[in-house]
Amino acid sequence: MHHFLLSQKVVQINKMLEIKKLTKAFKSGDARIVAVNNLSFTVPEGQFLTVTGKSGSGKSTLLYQLGLLDLPTEGEVLLGGKDLVKLSEKERTAIRLNDLGYIFQDYAILPSLTALENTMLPLLMQGYDMKKAEDKARIALKKVDLLDRENNLPSELSGGQQQRVSIARAIAHEPKIIFADEPTANLDSETSEQVMHVFLDLHKEGQTIIMVTHELDYALLADRTITMADGNIISDILNK
Repeated sequence: MHHFLLSQKVVQINKMLEIKKLTKAFKSGDARIVAVNNLSFTVPEGQFLTVTGKSGSGKSTLLYQLGLLDLPTEGEVLLGGKDLVKLSEKERTAIRLNDLGYIFQDYAILPSLTALENTMLPLLMQGYDMKKAEDKARIALKKVDLLDRENNLPSELSGGQQQRVSIARAIAHEPKIIFADEPTANLDSETSEQVMHVFLDLHKEGQTIIMVTHELDYALLADRTITMADGNIISDILNK
């Protein structure tokens, strides 16, 4: 019994994501621009990590490497000990679909689909049948307090509600990690706070979240904040 409890604890402090010597460089004419410069750090399971810094500091580029939306020039991104960089494009696509969730500043939801249909989309792509996809989508919409708007099109929803639909879509398949890129950038302060509360509630349930934001107040609500400048980490602090 004691051994079982001990092993359970070990699982809970697992390293969710390990980043080793990660570099992303771009060519601009003859110049080589290093957007992410040889970064190494670990994200434990269940942590809410925010990445902040001025425009052009490399924070969104870093997020795109960690979320498999782009490939680094050098380095490793390990999820559960597996180097995602070395996988085939087909394998990376499967991980993006099954294990990761994404939220962008422009919501990226489809205008012709209702809130429920938008939330169901990744579930149907994963092979869930219609009934199961609807059930899981409704659970996700309830978590973001939008179950009463499930039949509304995006044009019938406010910006904050559209962003909450995109959060519901990102969490419906219970991803290992949520990646959020400036999720409050297009929202007013009151709506931004509502969206941040959704992230904090998800985090309380144990969700691992990595969020890029230029809003320092929001960054400091997380467990940990990494600040970047010129592709480097200039501070990495635990907020609580």
